[in-house]
Amino acid sequence: MRDYDEATAFLGDWGRFQRLMFIFLSASTIPNGFSGMSVVFLADTPEHECIVPWDANISLAWRNVSIPLESMNDGAMRRSQCTRYNLSALRDFTDRQFLPGVDVNVSTIARERCLDGWEYSRQRYISTIVSEWDLVCENNWKGPLTASLFYFGVLTGSFISGQLADRFGRKPVLFGTMAVQTAFSLIQVFSPNWELFCILFFIVGMGQISNYVTAFVLGTEILSPSARIIYSTLGVCLFFAIGYMILPGLAFFLRSWRMLLLALSMPGLLYIPLWWFVPESPRWLLSQGRREDAESILIKAAKKNGICPPTPIFESTEFQDGLHEDTHFHSILDLIRTSNIRSITLVFLYIWMAVSIGYHGLSLNTSNLHGDPYLNAFISAAVEFPAYLAAWFLLKLLPRRMSMCLTLSLGGALLISMLLIPEDLTAVSISLAMLGKFGITAAFSIVYIFTAELYPTVVRNMAVGACSTSSRVGSIIAPYFVYLGIFNRILPYMVMGSLTILAGVIILLLPESFGKSLPETINHMEIMKGFKRRKSCDIRRGGRSPTVLASTLL
Repeated sequence: MRDYDEATAFLGDWGRFQRLMFIFLSASTIPNGFSGMSVVFLADTPEHECIVPWDANISLAWRNVSIPLESMNDGAMRRSQCTRYNLSALRDFTDRQFLPGVDVNVSTIARERCLDGWEYSRQRYISTIVSEWDLVCENNWKGPLTASLFYFGVLTGSFISGQLADRFGRKPVLFGTMAVQTAFSLIQVFSPNWELFCILFFIVGMGQISNYVTAFVLGTEILSPSARIIYSTLGVCLFFAIGYMILPGLAFFLRSWRMLLLALSMPGLLYIPLWWFVPESPRWLLSQGRREDAESILIKAAKKNGICPPTPIFESTEFQDGLHEDTHFHSILDLIRTSNIRSITLVFLYIWMAVSIGYHGLSLNTSNLHGDPYLNAFISAAVEFPAYLAAWFLLKLLPRRMSMCLTLSLGGALLISMLLIPEDLTAVSISLAMLGKFGITAAFSIVYIFTAELYPTVVRNMAVGACSTSSRVGSIIAPYFVYLGIFNRILPYMVMGSLTILAGVIILLLPESFGKSLPETINHMEIMKGFKRRKSCDIRRGGRSPTVLASTLL
């Protein structure tokens, strides 16, 4: 069977058809940058303290001291956010005309919870879900859980969407998940309570990652090998970063969480017309035995490029010979069916998880930086631009394994080097953290295309989805790595750096895909296998017979 890229080489690399697909599919990931990090602003906790009702019948002097002062970790004093002095006691002191600090030692007065609710500072936000539903003090666990439920939705979507796209096609899953993300985000705007908000946020997470992964795979399969590299770095990744950078700008001008969420949801409606412009993947159609449909799409693409296509594009005999063994339904079990595929899958699962822990851990930790949160979020997003450019150059010049090894080792080494920086050199520590994110972000971009290149068409979307599922597990536990900073400020960076360097080492165990055509079937992937099998003699009852003694990944 001729290689698919060879059979479709007549289309060229950057014709009008390829440019349109590049723009349309890359642009479809912009909303993912919105929703992926929106929880930073939607669920932020404003400054707050207990409400002291104006009809509490206490004097102004006692009202001014009704909120206790508490010592912070840095030794500074601030007004308590979760307690107030007992109002009955303050009312009694008022009636007896006692003065605070003169007649009564204020610190000895009994405290009580915020029985009348909280008042929130509007200096930064008009409202967040925290201020609207009082997710503070004894309910402060609900704020982090909101983000975790979103990431659980992302994890679920990663697992399900790959199998759906491999069975029903890339196009219906792409637009179906975009519709889910947009529709449920709009419904979320009108959430009457926190519980419904979280349920809808879980569903939005399912659509968010499914859209991204499917758009990535569809573009990888439609575009030529040279365009594929640009698409995987300067395409989907860069457009995701654009959405991420726009988010703090919108949040700065829209300080109400409902208005912000509405503004983030509406752009999804702009993608409806793309249904009539984005085709199904011809590679996937071929893997399903639909040669006529695949040729029809390629003929239309040739016309857009002003090229006369050959007839037929795929010979019937070679098509049947090449695909007759793989037209059956494939499941997630195919990713571990053979020792070769199983080893590749296990290595990728760890690498995706380690990279995700580093990326999300560093991104979430930007909220702990001093300064304006909108500016910090913008800087965190802006760092990704040079990272994606670097990934593009590496993919053009170096083999995939070497590119991944360099970026992961760089990111991990920079994070570990923070151990050598004195605590008072805050600017140096922040710079090293951002440079570490630079390396990890570049690796995150490269691993997508490396994964897509190693797995065959019949399970490619499923494989990327499974690896993305592992990545989502990493994003769920990443906040706990940030939490380690309570015990030691360097500990999170040491752990994340060590995991990243280990990923940079084991990536060298995988087979190389640089300069090779995409595999179409499971059998084609077996041809690419990176195993050496050494035969040895095994003494059996009937004599000696050759058996496999050992298998090692190259």
